[in-house]
Amino acid sequence: MKLVLSAGSLYTLPMAKVFEIARDTGFDGMEVIINYDFQYQDNAALIRDLHAILPVCSLHAPFFEIDGWGNKIDQLLRTAALAIDTGIPLINFHPPAWMALELKFWRWFNGVRDFQAEIGQGQVTITIENMPCTGAFKVNPYLLGLTSSMIRFMQERNLYMTFDTAHMGSSKANFLHDFHLFYDSGKMRNIHFSDYGYGREHLLPGRGVLPLTRFLNHLRETGYDNTLTLELSPHEFPEDESGIREGMAEIFAYLCRETRFSAPAAGTVSTFEGSELGQDWDKEAKTSRVEETNSS
Repeated sequence: MKLVLSAGSLYTLPMAKVFEIARDTGFDGMEVIINYDFQYQDNAALIRDLHAILPVCSLHAPFFEIDGWGNKIDQLLRTAALAIDTGIPLINFHPPAWMALELKFWRWFNGVRDFQAEIGQGQVTITIENMPCTGAFKVNPYLLGLTSSMIRFMQERNLYMTFDTAHMGSSKANFLHDFHLFYDSGKMRNIHFSDYGYGREHLLPGRGVLPLTRFLNHLRETGYDNTLTLELSPHEFPEDESGIREGMAEIFAYLCRETRFSAPAAGTVSTFEGSELGQDWDKEAKTSRVEETNSS
C-alpha cells in the first residue's frame, strides 16, 4: 500500500514546506485539501509545482467556503475537474449535512446515478468519507451516518470510499466490526488514519483508544494495495520544524513496521526509539499483539 500524508496534518505551515517534510520523511505522496491557497491563482500550476516536490495522490474537496469555488456541488465538480486536469487519481468529499440543511446538495447528490462516470468521467476515482459523531449526545450531523446506509448508497451509485478511522471511532458503532463491513464491500480506496479518544479526533496512534496496530496488520495481511493517508491534527506535533520532522519520522517508521512485511531501514526505526511519542503507539502495538495471542 502507499503511505501518504495529508497536507492538513501540518496546515499551519506553508504547503510547499509540508511537501518537503513529507518527501524527506519517506512518504510516497500527499493528499491536498482544497483550502484558501486555491482562491486566487492558477490552481493547476500550483498542483504541478507541489507535484514536483512529491506526487499528489489525492485531492480533498473543500469543506468550507472558498472564494470562487461556489456551493458544495460546484466545489465537488471543480475538485474533480482539477484532478482530471493534473492527473491526480482520486478525490474525496463529505456527504451532505442534514444539520446544516444542505438540501440543494442532498437533492443533487441523490440524483447522481454513477459517480465514476458522471463526476470522475472515468479518469479519477470519486470517494466519499464516513463522518464523525459530535456533541454530548454523539449525533452524526451528516447523511448516510449508518454503515449499512452508506454501503447501500455506494453500491447503488458506483461510489467508492475514503474510510476515516477517527470518524468511525467517534461513532456508537463497533470500530472493527463496521470497518470490516466497509472493507468487505470492496469499496474502500483510501484510508484516513489517526486515533480517536476522550472526545478528540485525529490523534497520534496510542493517544486514543482505537486498536490501530491490529487494524494496520489486517491491511497488511489481506493485501490492501490502495492508499493509507496519515491525517493528524497539527496540535499533535511540536511547533518547531526540527520537532515536527522528528515526530513525523517516528510515526512513519511505525507505519512501515506495521504495514510492510520487510521492516524499514534500521537507522530509520532506531533513531527515535524510546521517545514519548514512540511509547504511546508501542504500548498500543504490544497490547494488540497480546490480545491477538490470547484470542487465538
